[in-house]
Amino acid sequence: MESIWQATSGLPQFPSLVGDLQKDVVVVGGGITGILTAARLRQAGLDAAVLERETIASGVTKGTTAKITSQHGLIYDKLIRRLGREGALQYAHANQRAIDAYWELAAENGIRCGLEETDAYVYSTASGAKTQREAAAAQSLGLPASIVTKTALPFSVTNAVRFARQAQFHPLQFLSALSKDMEIYEHTMVTAIGRGEVLTPGGTVRAKAVVLATHFPIVNVPGFFFLRMHQERSYVLALENAAPIGGMYIGEEKNSLSFRDAEGCLLLGGAGTRTGKNQEGGNFERLRQSAEIFYPGCKVKYRWAAQDCMPHDQIPLIGPISEKWPNVYVATGFQKWGMTTAMAAAEILTDLICGQENRDAPVFSPQRFHPFISAPKLLLDGAQTVYSIAKEKLEIPRKTLFEIPNGTAAVVKVEGEKYGVYKTPDGGAYFVTVRCPHLGCRLEWNPAELSWDCPCHGSRFDYTGKLLNDPAQTEIGFQMEKKQ
Repeated sequence: MESIWQATSGLPQFPSLVGDLQKDVVVVGGGITGILTAARLRQAGLDAAVLERETIASGVTKGTTAKITSQHGLIYDKLIRRLGREGALQYAHANQRAIDAYWELAAENGIRCGLEETDAYVYSTASGAKTQREAAAAQSLGLPASIVTKTALPFSVTNAVRFARQAQFHPLQFLSALSKDMEIYEHTMVTAIGRGEVLTPGGTVRAKAVVLATHFPIVNVPGFFFLRMHQERSYVLALENAAPIGGMYIGEEKNSLSFRDAEGCLLLGGAGTRTGKNQEGGNFERLRQSAEIFYPGCKVKYRWAAQDCMPHDQIPLIGPISEKWPNVYVATGFQKWGMTTAMAAAEILTDLICGQENRDAPVFSPQRFHPFISAPKLLLDGAQTVYSIAKEKLEIPRKTLFEIPNGTAAVVKVEGEKYGVYKTPDGGAYFVTVRCPHLGCRLEWNPAELSWDCPCHGSRFDYTGKLLNDPAQTEIGFQMEKKQ
């Protein structure tokens, strides 16, 4: 599944790492967070290199809807009530500042990437009380918020919170231009991380600081991020012959739809699920049915899915990974707002690495602890992990290999061992282990994307066993004859 961004841009290629390096900073991860951070570090006069397991923007960045906005759902009313005005102000300022930073960086580097100003909306089809409170909270923090009752949506709404002068762009065109003169090593998998060095099969990079920009951190300890967030999938259609929407829209209710214009198409998003909890599938079909209702005669030109890390307290984690590893930094938990938060993270991390004060850093600190906010989701995620590990160990497969219909997948038992098996439409079979190599949870089949997904921490693998998403770092497929 190719996103509209992949189909309408090309990216530069970079060599693999061969030999050892000495750098001021090494950034692990070549998505938008890693490349923005390296670019800011270079501007600050530091020598930084980026290590990417595959190719730049090949992870979650390619699946974004590319909205650059400080409007992150109905967040500011909650932040004021939970953290007080100072914490909410830090969050608001960091993300509003990020919008200006994109314009500045594009102008300084002569980047043409369809960057344009537009308004962002959170719409309500319910009572509208939550959106009213959100508008008042955002206004009190100095954000450009207002309430409107008329929108360009193809259905009526009670009201919507509008944030004026936000932005949207083509993310891969932006990264293509920004990364051309940077020191980046592709197809360079990190195998171990220490306090001052990063190990790869091609060599060791020693640095004064290490930045983990891998979406979900690839180290479990310190940080314990696997206890502090889970991952979710969302789905997108790019529609031809659909009326332009002229803004960026999301709904406040569960299972609502998102909208924005891009490259002559309308992007329609939604039908999201927790990663590993999509056994029924049909996500793209549900979106297509909505598209037919609202835009009769439209045509699906592209379709793809995105993945997001969801922290329990709804605040990204940006800063030193722990007191024990003060020179190792992390940026994760961006929820569904990776474009703006990536820029905020790049600016915060650059300031911290350079020893400068950043007024917005405290609210994002990975070393924070909000027990009353996080406890309910921590308990739910903990229960999911216990259930999934127990399922992997104790569940007895009910189907045999021959009972799996073509074009579907199931878990079977062969010679006393469990395997996940996908049968192609022509009857070919692909075998994988169903034990996630990250922490041992049971992988579940995702029929919408033909993948094996972890419901605990969000690792994903295609039906051949190739790794698609962190935090796992190894593949799970094999040729069955080698097991006999």
